[in-house]
Amino acid sequence: MADTSPLRDVITFFDEIGLYDVVLPFLLVFTIVFAILEKTKVLGTEKIEGHDYTKKNLNAMAAFVIAFLVIATKEIVEILNKTVAQAIVVLFFSVLFLMLVGSFHKEGEPIFLKGGWKIAFEVIVFVAIAGIFLNSLKSPDGRTWLQRLSDYGGSGSDMLVGSVLLLGVVVLFIIYATKEPAKPSSSQGPH
Repeated sequence: MADTSPLRDVITFFDEIGLYDVVLPFLLVFTIVFAILEKTKVLGTEKIEGHDYTKKNLNAMAAFVIAFLVIATKEIVEILNKTVAQAIVVLFFSVLFLMLVGSFHKEGEPIFLKGGWKIAFEVIVFVAIAGIFLNSLKSPDGRTWLQRLSDYGGSGSDMLVGSVLLLGVVVLFIIYATKEPAKPSSSQGPH
């Protein structure tokens, strides 16, 4: 009986030829940079028959060069691979959470993520992604930035957690205190 399956051998072969360290990071960076350049029109537009079109050739070339520069640096590729893999876990749990919450709603009923709930969910996801990124970056001594950040504050991470919570409470208080009152809608007519 064989120790590995043929599919596992294919995955190992892909790893050996550099699919995960070269090809996939290149495609990911190229796609994201190209999409950003197309959306922001940073490199300009050209007018053809009265319509504005992005300069796709310049956008593609810039994205191509940036993607090659990224894969040329082994450390960046390691950070990218680790961060993306862990961010997918956050995405998976976010979708799972939304599916579970959605199971408590009737069909056609609006989803709950509006206003404060939506902002809270976005903040949680942002903190998770920031933590994943900090855990992917390694300092020269081999420790991650997240480990080094947890050392900030003396004997442990208690002081850091307390500081972050206090800062969060202060920011929330400032937002609440400076929030403009909701203006009544002027589109409503007499009933």
